[in-house]
Amino acid sequence: MGAIYRREMNAFFISGVAYVFLFVFYLLSGYFFYAGVIGSGRTDTSPIFSNMFIIILFLIPILTMRLLSEEKKNKTDQGLLTAPVGLWDIVLGKYFAALTLFVIAESVIFIYAGILAYLGDVVWTTLLGNYFAMLFLGSAFIAVGLFISSLTENQMASAVASMLALFVLYLFDSFAVNISNEYVSKAITSLSFYSRYVEFTQGIFSLPSVVFFLSTAFLFNFFTVRVLDKRRWG
Repeated sequence: MGAIYRREMNAFFISGVAYVFLFVFYLLSGYFFYAGVIGSGRTDTSPIFSNMFIIILFLIPILTMRLLSEEKKNKTDQGLLTAPVGLWDIVLGKYFAALTLFVIAESVIFIYAGILAYLGDVVWTTLLGNYFAMLFLGSAFIAVGLFISSLTENQMASAVASMLALFVLYLFDSFAVNISNEYVSKAITSLSFYSRYVEFTQGIFSLPSVVFFLSTAFLFNFFTVRVLDKRRWG
């Protein structure tokens, strides 16, 4: 797994994907920091995280679009699949490389916190709750994007499909509101990513939500392993 991880980290920077992702993330989070926190004269960083939910719907597919689709397009997937390395090692190596880059981007919040600490008091419990909320959300979304990347050899198709899939997950609350059947509505609400994420931004730590995000990440990584296993023997 370590070799795959290092290879993907290098590929992110060589291809320029890392620079584009980090630039856009920092630019938009910086804007929300200035407009929602500094501009309003507050020290609560929740507005940054609330607004960044929508942004990462579109940014994470940039991270994941090439992870497996490029292997298939360049015909290097069979060499990778027949190498003396387990499928879980391949998937997790790529997954953790993308997650590492996401953590690097998200950790800019601590720079913002330092600025706020200089200007006044920082509510660290709320900030850390928001930080980990986005981390858990990102871990789930990256797994979804990686799975979709395993289904196609076209990077743009992978990116667009991932954006649509993540956007549908975001709309689960809207779907639930428009369903008259109470049991179906509750079932869909229980699968909502946004409402679980917002709980953290409001300072509520929910262990079931943590389990939900991590379970989603595991489940979609498992699906990706199954796709590769089928391709290996197909």
